[in-house]
Amino acid sequence: MTNRLPKRLVIALVAATVAFSSLARAEITVLMSGGFGLPYQEVLPEFERTTGIKVVTMTGASQGTGPSTIKAQLELGAHADVVILSKEGLGELSATGRILKETEVGLATTPLGAAVRAGSSMIDVSDEAALRKSLLGARLITMPGSTSGMYIKNTVLPKLGVADEVHVKVVARGVESTKMLAAGESDLALGPVSELVHLPGVDFVGALPSEYQLVQEFTGAIVNDSTQVDDAKRLIAFLSSSKAAAAIRRAGMEPVGNNQERKGEASTRPQ
Repeated sequence: MTNRLPKRLVIALVAATVAFSSLARAEITVLMSGGFGLPYQEVLPEFERTTGIKVVTMTGASQGTGPSTIKAQLELGAHADVVILSKEGLGELSATGRILKETEVGLATTPLGAAVRAGSSMIDVSDEAALRKSLLGARLITMPGSTSGMYIKNTVLPKLGVADEVHVKVVARGVESTKMLAAGESDLALGPVSELVHLPGVDFVGALPSEYQLVQEFTGAIVNDSTQVDDAKRLIAFLSSSKAAAAIRRAGMEPVGNNQERKGEASTRPQ
């Protein structure tokens, strides 16, 4: 009897060790666009620390053409448990059946804005006339070829009447646009505010006028072939909770939950 007890203890310890190792190895993969990158990078360490879940992060464009888009990467066989991208891009994925139903959660919204190279003369984009003047005065304007860039190129520039008068370079990602700006290769970068703030070599100018705005919502959802659905849900719940709200605001964004609360308050006010 006394000889068997240590064996049982050993078995129990081995089982506990295996269970702990299994928990420590819990891992999910996120495929996301740059628009939500700043708050995500800030709060992710806390999520990993408090849950024991390791998160592998890959990046891609919300929309557009070429192999760098999230849609293209998934079609080419990339594995992801969670996607985070613009609501427009998520709509495309949902239409192809790649998203697990009823897992879409709004995380944050951000308007369109402009930035210049750090230390250069500050421009004005606060109204229609100022925006038109700044665009026409730029040697080269860069923008991402995703949701925001598509809207700027196809809607904003024609609406301003400058589509044929400005020099524009559309690149795959927002990070490429701001890198060109910081290097002095372009004079002006346009895109989501969250991709223009707190960057080395770049000075944020401001948001575009309301009549030329596209306020994007960045949304998280679970990919339909994920084998880590419960852990994926925990990450999305964390990113949409109050624990991420401050980081979201520091990135020039607004938590979607806060917007929903405001709408609810407005709808209950006496008319």
